[in-house]
Amino acid sequence: MKLKIKRLSPDAILPARQTPLAAGMDLYACGSPVTIPPMGHAVIPTGIAIELPEGYGAFLFARSGLAIKSGVKPRNGVGVVDADYRGEIRVGLENLSGVAFRVEPGDRIAQMVILRVEEAEIEEVEELSDTARGGGGFGSTGKK
Repeated sequence: MKLKIKRLSPDAILPARQTPLAAGMDLYACGSPVTIPPMGHAVIPTGIAIELPEGYGAFLFARSGLAIKSGVKPRNGVGVVDADYRGEIRVGLENLSGVAFRVEPGDRIAQMVILRVEEAEIEEVEELSDTARGGGGFGSTGKK
């Protein structure tokens, strides 16, 4: 698959895998530096737009090192870029730490994974099939 990418800023850095077998491509901050206060949030531009093939989505995940070491992660958990979106990819970050976090242009802020998206046909039914778990929710399968 070819992923078409358009630079919206001359300073934009194209997404890149850090190792040959990496699942995700790092996304880089673009524009002016941004300071995210403790327990605060900000939207960080990447300076790029993408054209996904039909049937695919781009999913924006936390960079594990950034989240674990600094407490900074995507605000909405996982960002979703639909195949028909052509605008700038921007990443909403939140700072869950007790100290301000500064995002500089060129910083790696998230990772983007391209995944196939199945289109489900909705069928409303009166009953669902039974399973051993049934309707058991959070913690219903035990601690271990």
